[in-house]
Amino acid sequence: MKRERLDKVLANMGLGTRKEVKQLVKQGLVEVDGSVATDPGMHVIPETQEITVEGEPLNYKRWLYIMLNKPPGVVSATEDNLHMTVVDLLPYEWAHKVHPVGRLDIDTEGLLLLTNDGQLSHNLLSPKKKVEKEYFARIQGRVTDQHVEAFARGVELEDFTTLPAKLEILSSGDVSEVRVTIMEGKFHQVKRMFAAFGLQVVYLQRVRMGPLHLDTTLSPGEYRELSEEELEQLRSHIQKNSPV
Repeated sequence: MKRERLDKVLANMGLGTRKEVKQLVKQGLVEVDGSVATDPGMHVIPETQEITVEGEPLNYKRWLYIMLNKPPGVVSATEDNLHMTVVDLLPYEWAHKVHPVGRLDIDTEGLLLLTNDGQLSHNLLSPKKKVEKEYFARIQGRVTDQHVEAFARGVELEDFTTLPAKLEILSSGDVSEVRVTIMEGKFHQVKRMFAAFGLQVVYLQRVRMGPLHLDTTLSPGEYRELSEEELEQLRSHIQKNSPV
């Protein structure tokens, strides 16, 4: 475990800017292992040492893994000049640390993982790992078995041909309901796949990423940390699908 400056640890936990947390230390409000800290630059191991601020213990976590039920109208980014971002939905102590794993279009809802674990993020997005992304969609138009077969072969788009995808018809009519499972995450991919057949996606929700399913108790805009079991399932899935 690595040692870090005390003021950096406090700032990363959302207790203020580096300047503000230095004042907390100078005021004698911070203790490390029961002793008042006098130097904001002292080095600590936050995972193993007891740090309190105004008597309250600091619950330090180096890695964050957050499941968000992304609502429509919010962009999958850490900053944007025009729209609310997914990190704007999070508390300050999390928002400045994490990034979204991949993107959901602004009008797409559902499962979005946010983390500061760059390696896990890379593995989940790498085509080599073959991590499935499953969506529920409503389609303007009738979806047929011919579309199912075309998706299974891979859909030829202007700039690339998709990997084989699974299309399951839940209902077919003027507005069809389907489930789509892909292993890529290209820009507007699901919408473009249906558009190749003259069909329009009118509602799209991601419900699964690998073994991780959207928690149906989360309303749009709500979030929670992943459980240890969910995190272990993700890691095992990535390891299982790693090329030999």
